[in-house]
Amino acid sequence: MTDSSPHPSSPEPPSGVDTTVPHSPRIWNYWLGGKDNYAVDREAGDRYVEVFPGIVDVARESRGFLTRVVRYLAADAGIRQFLDIGTGLPTADNTHQIAQQVAPESRIVYADNDPLVLAHARALLTSTPEGVTDYIHADLREGEAILDAAGRTLDLTRPVALMLMGVMGHIPDDEAYGVVQRLLDALPSGSYLALCDGTNTSDAITEAQRGYDETGAVPYRLRGLEQIARFFEGLELVEPGLVSCSRWRPEPGPHGRLPDEVDAYGAVGQKRR
Repeated sequence: MTDSSPHPSSPEPPSGVDTTVPHSPRIWNYWLGGKDNYAVDREAGDRYVEVFPGIVDVARESRGFLTRVVRYLAADAGIRQFLDIGTGLPTADNTHQIAQQVAPESRIVYADNDPLVLAHARALLTSTPEGVTDYIHADLREGEAILDAAGRTLDLTRPVALMLMGVMGHIPDDEAYGVVQRLLDALPSGSYLALCDGTNTSDAITEAQRGYDETGAVPYRLRGLEQIARFFEGLELVEPGLVSCSRWRPEPGPHGRLPDEVDAYGAVGQKRR
């Protein structure tokens, strides 16, 4: 039975935040154990879990993917600039924290159009003295505006890591590829695209997503592997390529066992020209 009572630690909703309709970033926050969610989000999240219990693993492994990707880009690829669009609600191990642990001089710009993220943006603006973080309140489709604003913090003549984590499902196919391509076209050679998203690789997740979309929330489009691979056309994929998020350069568990695959796939690709 779903508990619809207020969470004792739920924040008062900021202006512009609708708490009568479930919202995917807040549901994601709930699955990750956060407190920035409301009864309607927890109810929708619980219904999703009833149909597809693996969604909690998807959320956690997607977050782990982000952590490993940022660490790789900062430590191995030498990237010092990150543009994280659709960042979602602040949680542990945000992009700036991981990058600046490796390279304190890293510069990070976040962008999101969620009023609740805006209300918590101060948590994304902490930085080492050597580095910088900034936040832009803008929609992913507003690529030119995002890039113009990001240019105040990032040097867009030098390589940038474009981070699109679990956000492209909000954009329909007839727009999604153009949105990503326009952003990449504005970045110099040597830049990277890091992207992950939910996949329609099981009947259970497809059914759970259909039920969620019928709640009145903004629909989320699960894509097949070929559709996700299309985002990386023209880029040089970093090993191991497009794989389940849990299998992208994982840290083996006890006895060297790899984590189970989840219904979310991701990759990192470099722009070489």
